[in-house]
Amino acid sequence: MQDHKTHIYFVPGMAANAKIFENIKLPESDFEVHYLEWVIPLEKETLEAYALRMTKYVVHENAILLGVSFGGILVQEMSRFIATKKVVVISSVLHEKEFPYRMRFAKRTKVYKLLPTSLFSDVDKLVKYAFGETIKGRAELYKKYLSVSDEKYLTWAIEQIVNWKQTQKLANVVHIHGNRDKVFPVENIKGDVIRVKNGTHIMIINKYKWFNENLPELLSI
Repeated sequence: MQDHKTHIYFVPGMAANAKIFENIKLPESDFEVHYLEWVIPLEKETLEAYALRMTKYVVHENAILLGVSFGGILVQEMSRFIATKKVVVISSVLHEKEFPYRMRFAKRTKVYKLLPTSLFSDVDKLVKYAFGETIKGRAELYKKYLSVSDEKYLTWAIEQIVNWKQTQKLANVVHIHGNRDKVFPVENIKGDVIRVKNGTHIMIINKYKWFNENLPELLSI
């Protein structure tokens, strides 16, 4: 029997797991959802090589790739190696010019190399770095979303984000961004972007109703 459903692969942000998508519900008659989790990078592995390695987990042809934050960067890189129906980027950037000044400064000065990733054993600090928000007593809530605390992975991820070299938007990309995102401020986001009112960097979690109402149509265009 021929499969008429659209297969969509969800990729979480840095240090996060697929539980960030737990409230995203798409019509089961039209979509079949798959979740990709972060794997530990190999020694000196480039983002390009990592993206190619991750494509082996995409087992359906012409699928949709959807990524949040660093996951949004990764799905763009993965789309260079496999045919996709669409790439959806949420709370992320489409090219290096959309990075905020602090990230461009970190790239130029390589100050990110001085950041001891061991400090992320403190969940408060990890949440602040990954989600761009203070948790204010919600540590237990966020612990379930942030499970990738391996120092090797975190060091690698920070370096890949800061040094990403994409200079222009790829074709067939849908960009969704919150107007209150503190990690990637919306004033740096140019071009054709769908803006979510009052959406922060973690809007995939706390604005899930917006996504449930709007994603099906956006994915079907």
